[in-house]
Amino acid sequence: MRKSLLITGIMLLLIAGSGVRSSGCTNFLFTKGATVDGSVMITYSADSHTLYGELYYKPAKDYPAGTMMDVIEWDTGKKLGKIPQVRHTYSVVGNMNEHQVALGETTYGGRDELQHQTGAIIDYGSMMYLAMQRAKTAREALQVMTDLVEKYGYYSEGESISVSDKNEAWIFEIIGKGEKEKGAIWVARRIPDGYICGHANQARITQFPLNDPENCIYSKDIITFARAKGWFDGKDEEFSFSDIYDPVVFSMARACEARVWAMFNHVNSNMGQYEDYAMGTITKGKWGYATNRMPLWVKPDKKVSVHDVMGLMRDHFEGTRMDMNNTFSAGPFNCPYLWRPMYWTTDSVNYFVNERAVSTMQTGFVFVAQSRSWLPDPIGGIFWFGVDDTYSTVFNPMYCGILKVPHSYAEGNGSMVEYSPTSAFWTFNFVSNWAYTKYDYMIKDIQKVQLELELGYIDQTAKIDKEAVAIYKTDKNKARAYLTNYSVKTGDGTVARWKQLGEYLLVKYIDGNVKKEKDGKFLTNGTGQGVMPNQPGYPKWWLNEIIREHGDVLKAPKE
Repeated sequence: MRKSLLITGIMLLLIAGSGVRSSGCTNFLFTKGATVDGSVMITYSADSHTLYGELYYKPAKDYPAGTMMDVIEWDTGKKLGKIPQVRHTYSVVGNMNEHQVALGETTYGGRDELQHQTGAIIDYGSMMYLAMQRAKTAREALQVMTDLVEKYGYYSEGESISVSDKNEAWIFEIIGKGEKEKGAIWVARRIPDGYICGHANQARITQFPLNDPENCIYSKDIITFARAKGWFDGKDEEFSFSDIYDPVVFSMARACEARVWAMFNHVNSNMGQYEDYAMGTITKGKWGYATNRMPLWVKPDKKVSVHDVMGLMRDHFEGTRMDMNNTFSAGPFNCPYLWRPMYWTTDSVNYFVNERAVSTMQTGFVFVAQSRSWLPDPIGGIFWFGVDDTYSTVFNPMYCGILKVPHSYAEGNGSMVEYSPTSAFWTFNFVSNWAYTKYDYMIKDIQKVQLELELGYIDQTAKIDKEAVAIYKTDKNKARAYLTNYSVKTGDGTVARWKQLGEYLLVKYIDGNVKKEKDGKFLTNGTGQGVMPNQPGYPKWWLNEIIREHGDVLKAPKE
């Protein structure tokens, strides 16, 4: 999602001449050789304080020759212009099409002078969703996107985009050319099989091979454009996309690269050497390039499952110096979230005290797109979809060939300013926001139901696959109807179960109490009235802090 500019005095002191960018989204990419079952997976956490989480759906459609379509900016709903429509579009569920092509993004912004292009009509959101409607493979999606911006101009800021299909995954980075020239500068690299990649609001492609079109493609003027601007005068093979178009600085390492490092750190035992970099320590060499950056991709110590990948989207820097649990800032109930802003200044000292982890409270939606080459496309792609905070959401299996989405997740069922009692977004937000008040108690109840649902859906996948394949052999449409029925039932069932969980948590933890239970039922006195609840109060360390701050006023005499 687009990042706003947080121009604050504190960070202007830390980053000479560079505006501070809030950190929006997180993407991870997993190749076939890095996963337990040989699937390709990408993740996307769409984080924004204004994004309403819902599951987009575009049916496949045929259009008459000469049809024109409106280009609507994804972030704002603003009409940017018209372009010709193709004769046939593919169906898209969320960010995955019926051919198992999936895309995700994170905005990095980049050089200020390249972020605006008058007359351009292709924003990053339209570019992505048009690619999913028009491409059967990741490479085709890359071609669609680059052709669109070359012809119609690039309207947005710098973007990193994950592009995957059933066989491969690519990281694609793009930035506009500014006001004086139409189009964009871009580079795309294929993730080597067996490796894992990620990006989180900081451009990550540095040097890249200039003569390996099978694994790396780029705009023809990617280097000459920088030379003409006076930003680079070295040899072509020394050119670094990120260091020229989006140089890494303290805030971008600490708030953005740190999330990628955290994922790498979970799967690769050699990542400790980059912890200082993740915390914002930047060393610079020739042309001011950062010399201590972590690799673009790493090989995991062991292969990951789809449930492992879901877990990687739930990180709070556990086990690192940035761990958001069990600190004073987490409060007496160890809630790993602090409200914004992220940067503070006290007594003229600047602090970055609100860590930006993978898991954050302001998530609109999150997905794991799983593409499996050994199954027919409508069955092979599973779009594991959830809304709200990744730590307390549930990933629901939405097969990529479905013909409609669950009502509870559908577009138009509520909004950020309109509550809907049948909406997944509001149901999950009720649970998470209530849990923030007594987190270390409630999260255990939440995780119990979360694990039960997700593992149940994962275990059921083989059965659903088998039945769908059997139907597909004789009637493809009937197979898609079967998958639609399953996905809709599953999604709406999840929301019903979560509503029940929310009611349970409200009853159990009302007024700071913890009701007593036995065999899954609240204890009563035998006539229907609840027994006296537990009142656990606050941990000793928290009480000691209160005494230190206010003890003289609170001190009571012995009686």
